[in-house]
Amino acid sequence: MSGDVVAAGRRTIELEAAALRNAAARLDQRFADAVALLCRTEGRIIVSGVGKSGIVARKIAATFTSTGTPASFLHPVDSLHGDLGIVGRRDVAIVLSKSGESEELFGLIGSLKRLEVPIIALTGRADSTLGRAAAVVVDAGVDEEACPLDLAPTTSTTVALGLGDALAMAVFEAKGFSREDFAALHPGGTLGRKLLLKVSDIMLPPGGIVGPKSPMRDVVIALARHRGLALVVENERLQGVITAGDLTRVAERGNDFLVVPAAEVMTRTPKTTTADTLAAAVTGLMERTGIMAMPVLNGSSQVIGVVHLHDLMRAGAV
Repeated sequence: MSGDVVAAGRRTIELEAAALRNAAARLDQRFADAVALLCRTEGRIIVSGVGKSGIVARKIAATFTSTGTPASFLHPVDSLHGDLGIVGRRDVAIVLSKSGESEELFGLIGSLKRLEVPIIALTGRADSTLGRAAAVVVDAGVDEEACPLDLAPTTSTTVALGLGDALAMAVFEAKGFSREDFAALHPGGTLGRKLLLKVSDIMLPPGGIVGPKSPMRDVVIALARHRGLALVVENERLQGVITAGDLTRVAERGNDFLVVPAAEVMTRTPKTTTADTLAAAVTGLMERTGIMAMPVLNGSSQVIGVVHLHDLMRAGAV
């Protein structure tokens, strides 16, 4: 029994994965034309569909909106009862239908044509009513549904969702949407913290400063008071850093290590960051390189702060 169930699950996933691969292979100039149309629009994107296609349409609209292109879902039936008011003449519509012959769509299609709103059709039939009305048809056809009866929308809705995501991401890239732009639209939760937090929000004032000629005796005190990082500074510019690990290595040389000058022990080319760097990027660098603390410099190589990995993690920059 369990083997049959697992086999059925695999069959569904394999059919849908194959359908997505086929849809990707069929992408052509029509897809590029659809992206160009979406990028040119001065209004919003109206996304519509009936039944399961409508559910997918809602997700596609949400994806466009969250990546910087305003979009709204419009139910085709509701559009005939007042909701058509959200549609403007500068908008573009994406309409989903496997067959392109869903009767509930016809009233909306007629209204969009009357308003001269161009339609991008995601359908399996370019010669359908929807396909003929569209400015661009993106092929969303599938050979079969994953449903054993070939009835329940499964493979077809997966392909429609994939094509919607493909359009959204292509527009995303074409518009040059940045991480900062994305962060501005996602201010809440972990994602917002990761994308909005900068080093300046977390860094501490610089401390543990010694000179290149300072003996290691002074460096030991700086390390103890400032969380294991001493900054070697001369003429207000960073010359290097000394960590607890550096202290251990110099102590192994002999009993006279406390008089060794800092310049002989320091790392001369340490990893540094700037105040306006995203905290998440600095966290990743520190984790990859095993660094626990990093100096923050301004444009003149002057130390303006120190950022610690533990502080970054507590702030949610991971």
